[in-house]
Amino acid sequence: MSEVSEATRHVMQANRSKNTRPELMVREALRAAGLGGYRLHWRKAAGSPDICYPGRRLAIFVNGCFWHRCPHCGPSRPRTNVEFWEAKFARNRARDASNQGRLVREGWTVAVVWECRLREELRPRAMEELVALVRSCETARQFGRFVEIGSMRPWRLRVTHERLSRARRR
Repeated sequence: MSEVSEATRHVMQANRSKNTRPELMVREALRAAGLGGYRLHWRKAAGSPDICYPGRRLAIFVNGCFWHRCPHCGPSRPRTNVEFWEAKFARNRARDASNQGRLVREGWTVAVVWECRLREELRPRAMEELVALVRSCETARQFGRFVEIGSMRPWRLRVTHERLSRARRR
């Protein structure tokens, strides 16, 4: 692993891992829906989920697009020290996959909320979907599963890709 500059190290140390703005938005929506009683960063669950409902076996991860490499918005990549950043992002993705896979194998429902899905125009739908998921875990015992909150449905993805390819041809 290559070394980073002292300035970069200080900037990375200043990044918060808990109580980030996207995480606070999700917690506020859950409380507004009357779904309190969650645990924050519960260490007994793999990966210490940002929000955890142990009784419902529901783990919610609120992922930042840059650090976790969002598949929806394609965040920018640093132009300097590229090999360091590529290795760092690969480790982050591998750790996320490992933790989420372990939780699913243990029978948990794992929900991932991407930061870009909390933008003003997308937030209501994403929060409605998350609240419905939390409520469904309350009543029905589910086997382990993975849910990406606010992601486009497969048919919408196809339509979006078709529009993009037409726009590129112009």
